[in-house]
Amino acid sequence: MLTSAQLRAARALLGIDQRKLAELSGLSVPTIQRMEASDGVIRGNVDSLTKLIAALNAAGLEIIGDDAVSHGKGRGVRLLS
Repeated sequence: MLTSAQLRAARALLGIDQRKLAELSGLSVPTIQRMEASDGVIRGNVDSLTKLIAALNAAGLEIIGDDAVSHGKGRGVRLLS
């Protein structure tokens, strides 16, 4: 699962704007805006979420879920709530 906060943080870490993420993922800018404006876990169709996560992964970003171990190398952040 991907939260809106994770998505905004992912863009910030990659240094890209919503338009660039839309290009990378093949989604529209309004779709990215809706996802980022979501409250908590992003809701959307599976195809859109799959495209989004694939684009983030291809850009070198690993999404870390709750209580998941990061297997990647490099810098990152984790929100401790």
